[in-house]
Amino acid sequence: MKTWYLVHKWTSLICTVFLLMLCLTGLPLIFWHEIEHLTGGEVEPAVMPADAPRMSLDAIAADAQARRPADAVQYVSKDDDEPNVWGVGLGETADAEELTVFYTYDARTGALLDTWTPDEGGVMQFLFRLHADLFLELPGTLFLGFMGLLLVASLVSGAVVYGPFMRKLPFGTVRKDKPSRTQWLDLHNLLGIATLMWLGVVGLTGVINTLSIPIFGYWQNTELAAMTAPYKDRPALTETGSVEQALRTAYAAAPGMELNWISFPGNEFASPHHFAAFMRGATPLTFKLLTPLLIDARTGELIDRREMPWYVMALLISQPLHFGDYGGLPLKILWALLDLIAIVVLGSGVYLWLKKRDTSFEARLRSAQVEETAGAPSVIHHEKQVYTRRKTNSGKLIKLILTK
Repeated sequence: MKTWYLVHKWTSLICTVFLLMLCLTGLPLIFWHEIEHLTGGEVEPAVMPADAPRMSLDAIAADAQARRPADAVQYVSKDDDEPNVWGVGLGETADAEELTVFYTYDARTGALLDTWTPDEGGVMQFLFRLHADLFLELPGTLFLGFMGLLLVASLVSGAVVYGPFMRKLPFGTVRKDKPSRTQWLDLHNLLGIATLMWLGVVGLTGVINTLSIPIFGYWQNTELAAMTAPYKDRPALTETGSVEQALRTAYAAAPGMELNWISFPGNEFASPHHFAAFMRGATPLTFKLLTPLLIDARTGELIDRREMPWYVMALLISQPLHFGDYGGLPLKILWALLDLIAIVVLGSGVYLWLKKRDTSFEARLRSAQVEETAGAPSVIHHEKQVYTRRKTNSGKLIKLILTK
């Protein structure tokens, strides 16, 4: 039991500061969409009849290209919450890791609604980067993933230690007649065990999310490479075909599904010869699950369709589950309340550790002697029982007598 206690103590201490940061930054991120809507940061298209015709996607992509002729269109995406909005991302090259600009268009009129560049990310983007990778990109995400593993180890060891502790106390007991440190210990234990499953889910999904770059990188090098292998030695296209035709092909090949985004030829999620359309389910349970379609960029014909492997599916499920983005606003509110409780658990853990360090051994011994007067087992009596017998090198038993 002492080993489990030490595991719980040190794993908690190592990761607590970073977990507090993740809980504090994660709280507003749960309501990112709602905050953007309230602060006017969310773009809204013009009010038009539901059956209003939509602008050709080719015209929208061409407008974005004309605004930055030196850049390359990387992808066109559909807004998660507003079906009449298209987003167009451009980079210095088709396979550049960073975007130079992201344009938002009204899908019916083709009007430019908003322009976003990396240097104007705003408060929410700052919090997201801090929460996701500490502004260190892959090393930062992997470091936070390791902190998540420490959290899981802390939860498991804490649950093991909690069982023997609660054997003599009713569940939910907070001993208000005891010193403040004991009260905080009881509260820490109660809130920790009450939120154990939620903390485990958020911790494990957070760890999986930190592996998004390696996971998608492995998918690109295996599944996507196999899909594009027949075109490997062909010369790159000098002119790209119609993205509108690729969109129609995608909807015809995946009836009942919605488009998430289309990667343009040369993008890391496509190939030099293809559009890659990523389709998603239309129900709340399948909305985050993607199916990639490979479409010939010259003819607009469907080349291949494959289901995502299990490890990508695990990532896609983990991302919305981590932020409570499955059940609408009620689930988000529940996630926020549990996040606040987690902050109390983490803060009380730090408090308990600091108070223990401030208490000398002599003071703890005096406290134990006071409890003995009230009928609790004393430290001296305990040591008598432990050290009453001790084997010598010759195998004989001797008694160790403790004097006051």
